Amino acid sequence: MHLTRVIVQPGRFPTPDAYPFNLPLVQRTRVIDFPTPVTFFTGENGTGKSTLLEAICRCCRIHIWEGMERRQYQVNRYEKMLPEALDIQWADGPVPGSFFSPELFRNFSQLVDEWAVSSPGLLDYFGGRSLVTQSHGQSCMAFFRSIYAVKGLHFMDEPEAALSPKTQLRLLELLTQMSRTGHAQFIISTHSPILMACPQATLYSFDNESVGRISYKETQHYQVYKTFFETV
Repeated sequence: MHLTRVIVQPGRFPTPDAYPFNLPLVQRTRVIDFPTPVTFFTGENGTGKSTLLEAICRCCRIHIWEGMERRQYQVNRYEKMLPEALDIQWADGPVPGSFFSPELFRNFSQLVDEWAVSSPGLLDYFGGRSLVTQSHGQSCMAFFRSIYAVKGLHFMDEPEAALSPKTQLRLLELLTQMSRTGHAQFIISTHSPILMACPQATLYSFDNESVGRISYKETQHYQVYKTFFETV
């Protein structure tokens, strides 16, 4: 593991009344440990999974590609201040890494295509094919295979949104393979029971008032799918 622990410091909250500092989960969680190469954040929408994932990523000084900047109807000046209230512990010092989000990946793919016009060799890094001309799932997998071969800390925000169940299985295989090399660590926010089945992964539930460890078959996502397939 590269990242071993995240510590929430409420004393550094700029306010307890604005998002994300008003989330019960943020207010009541103190420590999150990362004992395994793959860690999953799981829970219902709106519980703070993606918010905390992004804050940890920023705290680790890993760039988040944001694409085109757009105006917001209502601006929350506290929205991106959560990293300032986090402390992180490294095993052997900071490492590079990546952040993946399906909603941002399309803009990234288009930019890579523009760069490749003048630097055709750039596409070799992604398997030799334009990311834009492939299906969304195919281009995501090409990106995963290239970037996850790099030693570092990799964040993923609900990657299953871009992937069919079959492609999720391919990503699960890749995560399992990469985690065994010892050079890559993954922290993933997900609703996918397929991805959460990664062997020896650590799962954290965001469905209570503080982040807590949970087993695979105890997750709501597993239970919902199990009940569904038993009743159809």
